[in-house]
Amino acid sequence: MSTAELFILAVGLSMDAFAVAVCKGLSMPKMNWGHGIVIGLYFGLFQALMPVAGYLLGMGFRGMIESVDHWVAFLLLAMIGLNMIKEARSGEEASATASIRFKEMVVLAIATSIDALAVGVTFAFLQVDVLPAVCSIGAVTFLLSCLGVKAGNLFGSRFRGTAELAGGMILILIGLKILLEHLGILHL
Repeated sequence: MSTAELFILAVGLSMDAFAVAVCKGLSMPKMNWGHGIVIGLYFGLFQALMPVAGYLLGMGFRGMIESVDHWVAFLLLAMIGLNMIKEARSGEEASATASIRFKEMVVLAIATSIDALAVGVTFAFLQVDVLPAVCSIGAVTFLLSCLGVKAGNLFGSRFRGTAELAGGMILILIGLKILLEHLGILHL
């Protein structure tokens, strides 16, 4: 996986966290950068740790499904992407408080990083260098989450749906690219 592909993947994965960070920013009467950084750290850390857990899980059964690994990667990324698009189109408003209490933030961080767990499983099949990959995912998520808090505080909920829609489309396209390359249809 190239650096550009990894960056695009990191942006796609971070869109759920960005959307929740926007909601957190909405709930703040005045922008609090300290809270923004804490929110970014929670989301970035979990987005980095979940692919490691997925990778370790995937390594455990990689040999059993190696002949169809490209289909597994495609299906996982497509399902995650379609779910993100469905959530974006549902029109439901996400609610969040300005609280950064440990219990609430851990629940939000886990909820927004489940897709990263599945992507970690695909890393095992694609033989991705995991350390740079998870560091990139964590750093991008941290940065976009901090910016999401600021954007939410400034602009309101206008960008939540767009962010989730874009993230879903990115993940589907990456999955499709993996499948087409493996089938020999696409050569990049």
